[in-house]
Amino acid sequence: MRKPTRGTSLSKHLSSFAAPVLVIFVLPFLLLWSRYARRGTIPLSSSWILLIPGILVLALGLALTVLSMITFLRIGRGAIMPWFPTQRLIVAGPYLWVRNPMILGILIVLAGEALLFASLAIGVLALCFFVLNTVYFIVSEEKGLRKRFGDD
Repeated sequence: MRKPTRGTSLSKHLSSFAAPVLVIFVLPFLLLWSRYARRGTIPLSSSWILLIPGILVLALGLALTVLSMITFLRIGRGAIMPWFPTQRLIVAGPYLWVRNPMILGILIVLAGEALLFASLAIGVLALCFFVLNTVYFIVSEEKGLRKRFGDD
């Protein structure tokens, strides 16, 4: 079996960051910008009841996402994208307690952004993200995981 080249490793790492960045930053920004483009700024929630929890929830979600990505890349020897599947089953770090902590972290970030910007659109994005990932993992990924890792 051929050893991966440095370029392949770099591609794996970049692909692992592309999807979360798109979902956490680009899509919410586009949703907010489409609503507030005429003003030229995107306002934060005017309510402290939403603003402070929004910041805390967002920070928690980012921390979980980053920790999950680091664990995934170090132990799994793969990437989050299906075309670079993990070589090892990950049962350490946040993966010890949650089946897919990266998805959970991204979902928490979206919830924090929905609070921070008082945005129903980002809340709907979070709901769609949850539903799509749940269906994808049940329908597609579970079978592949059983084949690759067996009883583990």
